[in-house]
Amino acid sequence: MNGTKENFSHLDGEGRPQMVDVSTKGETERRATAQSIVRLPLPVLRQLVENHHQSPKGPVFHTAILAGTMAAKKTADLIPLCHPIAIEGCQIEIEVCSDTDIRVTCACKTMQKTGVEMEALTGATVAALTVYDMCKGLSHEIEIVETVLLEKSGGKRDFRRGASV
Repeated sequence: MNGTKENFSHLDGEGRPQMVDVSTKGETERRATAQSIVRLPLPVLRQLVENHHQSPKGPVFHTAILAGTMAAKKTADLIPLCHPIAIEGCQIEIEVCSDTDIRVTCACKTMQKTGVEMEALTGATVAALTVYDMCKGLSHEIEIVETVLLEKSGGKRDFRRGASV
């Protein structure tokens, strides 16, 4: 890819935004998994763990899972050139992965003509934002330090972060 506008599928020949035409594609199983990392100050994460993932606003992880799932289903309403697709499965997992970090993983699947990466990324991001919102009363030093696509399958090519090209 040389970085010219011809390489961007969401631009027409004149550089104007357009939704990609998927009408001639066949439906295939599509899967994608994305991850967000939320970094909390050590005392905040300790308090969250000691309180069984409860904050003054309520159950942090359960609320974030619901918010992320709802967001994945609404991705086309949030990102202008995304196709509205049926999400046939959405699983969000949230775990404490270090003294300061929470890992949010969102796995989505569908049987469509287009991929489900944006839905997985949106689900992970909104779940991470919900963790932030539910914990901000304890500290504003919270950071969402990473959101990445971990893997996708279906469509033209599969992808796995860290895999050799």
